[in-house]
Amino acid sequence: MVEFKTNYQSLIENKDWKTLKFALNEFDSIQIAQIIEDISEDEEIIVFRLLSRNQAKEVFQILSHSKQEQIIEGLALNLKMLSNLLNDIEPDDRTAFFEELPGKVTQRLIQHLSPDEREITLQLLGYPEDSIGRLMTPEYVAVKPQDSVEHAFEHIRRYGRDSETLNVIYVVDNDWKLVDDIRIKEVILASPHQRIDDLMDYRFTALDVMDDQEVAIKKFKDYDRVALPVVNGEGVLLGIVTFDDIMDVIEEETTEDFHKFGSFQGAIANPLKEKALGLYKNRIVWLVALVFMNVFSGAAISNFEAVIQSMVSLVFFLPLLIDSGGNAGAQSATLMIRSLAVGDVKITDWYKLIGKEIIVSFLLGVTMAIGVAAVASFRAPEIVIVVSITMVLTVMNGSLIGLLLPFIFTKLKLDPATASAPLITSIADICGVLIYFSIASWIFGI
Repeated sequence: MVEFKTNYQSLIENKDWKTLKFALNEFDSIQIAQIIEDISEDEEIIVFRLLSRNQAKEVFQILSHSKQEQIIEGLALNLKMLSNLLNDIEPDDRTAFFEELPGKVTQRLIQHLSPDEREITLQLLGYPEDSIGRLMTPEYVAVKPQDSVEHAFEHIRRYGRDSETLNVIYVVDNDWKLVDDIRIKEVILASPHQRIDDLMDYRFTALDVMDDQEVAIKKFKDYDRVALPVVNGEGVLLGIVTFDDIMDVIEEETTEDFHKFGSFQGAIANPLKEKALGLYKNRIVWLVALVFMNVFSGAAISNFEAVIQSMVSLVFFLPLLIDSGGNAGAQSATLMIRSLAVGDVKITDWYKLIGKEIIVSFLLGVTMAIGVAAVASFRAPEIVIVVSITMVLTVMNGSLIGLLLPFIFTKLKLDPATASAPLITSIADICGVLIYFSIASWIFGI
């Protein structure tokens, strides 16, 4: 692999296509995709065009979306290869690629599909964004209850080559309604003369085509399956969703939530390949909003000028105290956002968690107060009581803010990940300033 990476450049420069094509046959699709990701746009098209039709299909599905777009643009003059590629890739992968493109580009590319593939693509693109319908593939194997095992295997051998997976065989009635699913192992171990309905237990779980993709994530987690069938409201089998498709969704959801929690406008796939202007646009909105929010911290401090002037040592502990509250809030929010996302916690559970969070945050605050009191006893012993009480209250306050904001956002039909760490920290900072100087004013009578 390393040797090829160092030699492919010279093969391209010398136009030694035969040797390059032979070398590509020695590597699997993942290795070739890694090579294409690392080379320039001109070189990637040359390498891609040297791949066999089957290699091209497998490699394309592994590439990042940006690289896929570059490949499609590079093949614009080679209409036959472009048409073969678009028709060969799996319908769900093709749909995922198309839905990221501008509408006009998608319409142009759809014209290169065969009538059957075009019909499938338009059907999948017709489902709501982020629905299971966008995620499913219509390539599966289905048999009838009255079929014999021997006949079922003949059917599998005839049509199974195009199926996304053969781990599970689906059983449908004459109206194509799903009645059961059977693991292939059970079919293999059965007698050739047994009927399929002899193997059925009528216990299966299915996804609704209109459900959100997060429903599929939860069901895959709960049922530990490699594939799940997708049905419409009448129970008709429309397609299947496989585990590898769900893994892609999980990665996208995790990336999106992670960026939202960092106050990004949208997810950034790769900062190395993202344009500087794109990075700027993704980051500037929240940062500007937080600038104006932090003005309130300054306003709060200005109201306590007399306290600060009479006890200057208070300023030394200000960053430490308010940052502790923000950090505690970020911890609490991270835990809640994750729990809400995976379904461990529901929106109605908020009141059950408050009592527990009060106890936990109090213990955290007391522990941290001991530490800050030790520092204050050397630096400014006159304010030990102030900083100790403030530490307990700011940690408790920040923790409760971090706990409640994700629930509030969920109730407002917003993504709880939008309750980002910078937002929580800013709110906790404002509250921390008010708590700190209010306690100082009360204790010192200023």
